[in-house]
Amino acid sequence: MIHKYKLTGMRCNGCKNNAEKALSALEEITKVTADLKNESVEIEMKSHVPLEKLQQRLSDAGLKYKISTISDTIPINTGSDDPRPAKKENMQHNYSISGMTCVGCKTNVESALSALPQITKVTADLKNEAVTIEMNSHVPLEKLQETLLKAGLHYTINMPGHEKHQTAKLQEPGNGIFYCPMHCEGEKTYDQAGSCPVCGMDLVEQPKLHATTQYTCPMHPEIIKDGPGSCPICGMDLVPMEPTESAEDKTYNKLLKKMKIAILFTVPIFIIAMAELIPGHPLGKLFSQVTWNWIQLILSLPVVFYACWMFFERAWTSIKTMNLNMFTLIGIGTGVAWLFSIGAMLFPDIFPEQFKTESGTVFVYFEATTVILTLVLLGQLMEARAHSQTSGAIKELLKLAPTEATLVTPDGDKIIAIQNIKKGDLLRVKPGDKIPVDGIITEGSSSVDESMITGEPIPVDKNMDDPVSSGTINGTQSFIMQAQKVGSETLLSQIIQMVNNASRSKAPIQKLADKISKYFVPIVILVAIVTFFVWRYFGPEPALVYAFVNAIAVLIIACPCALGLATPMSVMVGVGKGAQNGVLIKNAEALENLNKVDILITDKTGTITEGKPSVEKVINLAGIYDKDLLHDIAALNKYSEHPLAEAIVQKAEEENIKIADAQNFKAVKGKGVTGVVQAQDIAVGNKKLMQQINAYIPEEIEKQVAAEQNHGKTVSYISVEQKVQGYVTIFDAIKETSKQAIQKLQNQGIDVIMITGDNKRTAKYVADQLHLADFQAEALPEDKLQVIKKLQAQGKIVAMAGDGINDAPALAQSNVGIAMGTGTDVAIESSEVTLVKGDLMGIVKATKLGKAVMKNIKQNLFFAFIYNILGVPIAAGVLFPVFGLLLSPMIAAAAMSFSSVSVIVNALRLRKLKLS
Repeated sequence: MIHKYKLTGMRCNGCKNNAEKALSALEEITKVTADLKNESVEIEMKSHVPLEKLQQRLSDAGLKYKISTISDTIPINTGSDDPRPAKKENMQHNYSISGMTCVGCKTNVESALSALPQITKVTADLKNEAVTIEMNSHVPLEKLQETLLKAGLHYTINMPGHEKHQTAKLQEPGNGIFYCPMHCEGEKTYDQAGSCPVCGMDLVEQPKLHATTQYTCPMHPEIIKDGPGSCPICGMDLVPMEPTESAEDKTYNKLLKKMKIAILFTVPIFIIAMAELIPGHPLGKLFSQVTWNWIQLILSLPVVFYACWMFFERAWTSIKTMNLNMFTLIGIGTGVAWLFSIGAMLFPDIFPEQFKTESGTVFVYFEATTVILTLVLLGQLMEARAHSQTSGAIKELLKLAPTEATLVTPDGDKIIAIQNIKKGDLLRVKPGDKIPVDGIITEGSSSVDESMITGEPIPVDKNMDDPVSSGTINGTQSFIMQAQKVGSETLLSQIIQMVNNASRSKAPIQKLADKISKYFVPIVILVAIVTFFVWRYFGPEPALVYAFVNAIAVLIIACPCALGLATPMSVMVGVGKGAQNGVLIKNAEALENLNKVDILITDKTGTITEGKPSVEKVINLAGIYDKDLLHDIAALNKYSEHPLAEAIVQKAEEENIKIADAQNFKAVKGKGVTGVVQAQDIAVGNKKLMQQINAYIPEEIEKQVAAEQNHGKTVSYISVEQKVQGYVTIFDAIKETSKQAIQKLQNQGIDVIMITGDNKRTAKYVADQLHLADFQAEALPEDKLQVIKKLQAQGKIVAMAGDGINDAPALAQSNVGIAMGTGTDVAIESSEVTLVKGDLMGIVKATKLGKAVMKNIKQNLFFAFIYNILGVPIAAGVLFPVFGLLLSPMIAAAAMSFSSVSVIVNALRLRKLKLS
């Protein structure tokens, strides 16, 4: 029989092999197949093995994996000792779920998940964002998320405490997911185009985060495949399919069609209404004013009920949900004007003389209604085009991603789709080709253009064992590479994901606009009502007409969307601009803090220096080069990730030394490493480590070490059996760009402080070379943390740049953590900004970007505030008593439409910003 179990805790193919080997040792088991991707294991057995025994076997083998409830049982051997399926009992699991905003969302979640056959009961908790699921067999978390997505529900389900990770994963599908550009409901997304239920704005399609190409047959278009090949019907080669129209283009084209119809009917209405201004009033000779009024009504119907009907739908939705917005004002203003005109035509006798013309007909406002609606539609059309440009950075990055690659096989080269590449595959990259995935060169050499990722225009020479990144462009030579990171793991995919997440994050400065927007519409409606009554009782004759027109102008001119768009548009464009220049911003708050930074704290190794140290010499007590000492310290540093350790191991390999294994390896933070090599206690580190293990340092050795340190070199003592037997000298050159970058930062008013675990002499040499404001040597990771806390207590905004695991706590504590992209994953995860190239010039770019984005946001907010602060009173008629000026509702509509567009256009100016 075959049983299928859930197996969690596996991280790599080694884990998979260990699990299979451990379970296969049980005599009842004939075959074990572990599935790393789906966290499951399939076990074929002669007789039933209890779950507890399987778990015990894993534990006995030293494996901390967890094997849990059987999800499926398939009897295949009726002659076995125990052919009965295991008894399935109901289990209860609690999950966190985000994205629900109402009782309807709660019901949808319960209904979708209950459809799974393994699930017996679902109870969603709207208030606590949680869901409790009872099931008779285990359902993987991925299956639950997939079920929600298939039901069109873009809620995020995860284990409690892991919400952020799953949200990023959920966003990966890309196209077909829509969000509000003002983020009215936070991270909530929708599965189809439409309008935001809060602000009424058109939803924007999330850019697709992974480039894929499908193939079809020219003769048989019904044949569609994910990769190249031949048609199964006629045998012709499949060709790439043309990309389908994006949702943004569909929205734009739909609005364009409506715009043409609106103009077609609005222009005649406007001409009819303004006919009296034409010399001789020719239209008056054709028909009476009553007839022309009816013609205007008929012409207005396509504009109101087709081209611009969506504005009234949004207005009605906003009133029902009490999410009052711009469309509430437009709907009320134009709706009242249009209904007033209908009433004026049907019941003219009920209106006072003030509303009537010389011919006895009542003034109608069909031209005002249609012109206002058409102008608002024009604004929406321009916004639709501008929105597609704000996410241009992600689209440009996606263009870098190749869609196919050349796989090297024993049978020759084969073209495959990018999504079919597996880790370990050998790929041929021809001159001019885009590199398909991240990996290392195994054969050949070339120069690679990495400008699209690092922002640096000079091609980089690449040889065997050098890393290459997806999306970069090969030069003039061909080479073979081994795939190491594929799919969402590649650097390019991570950049695209980070840009997408950051583009949708909120900057703290947006809180002010959000608070004002909440009360904006009710205040405007109140101002319109006050305007009506002031003009009604204190205005000149015809007072009612003035009151009516000015109240409508107030409703129409107010624009809460300009406030709402001010920050997100600048953030989206700014983050994209940074990504194109090798500066990856994790969230909008980091951009805001970059603008305020007073002090930059930087590590030395890998940040100021190249981070590629090389061993100059290994000297013993006799003052001569000692290969035996090199062997011992190489064995000790074999499994360390520190750059200095890698340099020692590399030196031993260059000397063709066979490196032994070390036991009891221990890294002593900020001091060095200790362990046992060939039955001897070995220690490599600074003076503090030697003091800690009570190793005596001979005076002559100490003098030699001091001399090396005075020349900026890093020196570690070597102790064997608690006796110093020599030292190793390591040199790490200062990056050519460090001095230039630090000078530019100092010119911006940012003090640069270097904190390093290296000795004082070496640190002073580097600080003097770079004219640093201050430095601290022989620092432990916690010392960096304390320095940052101390500076923050003084009111300083501190940025921290680092690249090692030991920098992670300080990066997390700083106001802006800046990780060098060449560093460790832990450092990058702990930071808000990542520099792809790992160069201090990237910090100069980042601070320049932060200042430019914040300046742009402030300009947008200024435009939005000033527009509304001046526009609403002018529309209410405050200039009339002094200057006799009033604002026509049609002019108010034009101003309102272009206010939002002006904010977006101003944000788009950031695309021309030069960071280098």
